[in-house]
This record gives sequence, C-alpha cells and structure tokens, in this order.
Amino acid sequence: MKIALIGASGFVGTAVLNEAVSRGHSVTAIARNPGNIKVASNLVTVKKADVFDIEGLASVLKGHDVVISAYNAGWGNPNLYQDFVNGSEAIQSAAKKAGVKRLLVVGGAGSLEIAPGVQLVDTPQFPAEYKTGATAARDYLNIIKKETELDWTFLSPAILMHPGITDGRTGKYRTSLDTPVFDANNESRLSVEDLSVVILDEVEQGRFIKKRFTAAY
Repeated sequence: MKIALIGASGFVGTAVLNEAVSRGHSVTAIARNPGNIKVASNLVTVKKADVFDIEGLASVLKGHDVVISAYNAGWGNPNLYQDFVNGSEAIQSAAKKAGVKRLLVVGGAGSLEIAPGVQLVDTPQFPAEYKTGATAARDYLNIIKKETELDWTFLSPAILMHPGITDGRTGKYRTSLDTPVFDANNESRLSVEDLSVVILDEVEQGRFIKKRFTAAY
C-alpha cells in the first residue's frame, strides 16, 4: 500500500512510520522539517510540505492509497486552536484535490463521552494546558463528520497516551466508538507503539469508515 503520512517527524508520526515500514508499506513521510525524520528505509520517501499550501500538498499526496494525518499544530503555538482546525481542513481539501479517497485523522481523546452527552474536554478535571488543543480536535471532528466524498476515519487515542506509557508494542487493544475504553484499573491507556498498530490495522482493514473510534488496553 502507498501511504502518505503527514506529521511524520512527530511523536505519533514517528511511531506510525516505523509500524508502516515494518509491515512493508511504501510511505511518503511528510513534515514541515523533514530533517527531523529519522527512519532510514528504501520504503520511505521524505517530503517537505506546508499543510496550509493546499495545492502544494495535493501534489505530494497524489497517487497514494491513503493519507494518515498525524498533524500537530504545536502545543506551544499561541494560535493552536485556529491552526489545528484550519490545517486539518486544508489536509482534507488537499486529499480530495489529489484524488485520494481514504483519510485517517489522528485526533484527541477530549471529545470522548465519559457520561451521556458529557465530553471529557468539558469536565472540570480536564487539564487546562491541553484544553485548547482538545477543543480544536473536537470541533474538527464535528467538521469532518459532514464530509461525504472521502472515506474518512477519525481516531481518538486513549485518554492516557504519552511518552510515559512504556508498554511498547504488544499488538493488543480494544476499540469503542464514542466512549473511552477502560481497563481493570479504570484507566484508558495505550502506548504510542500500540496506537500505531491500531492505525495501520484500520488502514488495512477499514472497519471504521466514516466513523470516529477509539482504542485502549
């Protein structure tokens, strides 16, 4: 499969790139700063692109079977909200312009419902430092839900999915649609390596077309 991976130099993107290559997929690794992409493989082609340049991005995406967006506008970015929403919409537009029908977007866990009608991002205990990014991802989910041309999937990671989760790649996970998956300790957690397994499994199997889903142990 020919995969275009946006945000290939980031925390999630690096892990997805490794997983895709391990499965023998051909990957175009796309980043603002391509020098930060460390994976050396003859299956990987590194490309520089700006997500806000829809025409330029579309030319890079053309000819691929699927676009995976691990786009992150930058947690320290003062324009994080607008840049994430606008950048994600630009990626969506570029995929259509390029004629790539399949788009998988890695979003956030903040839009998961922890009670009927109550999203995690709207609860008092949600960390303030992540609220802007989580709100942006939630609002973009509402935008992509209206997309009719693309076979899109929006993946919300587990609530706990960060460098401190050190389980590595187990290949084990459970899925849900709009509510978090909790383990026996009432935690929703997943390593970035297993998040990448989830992403590549979905790319290969297409179980959640035009849906949002989440995964955790």
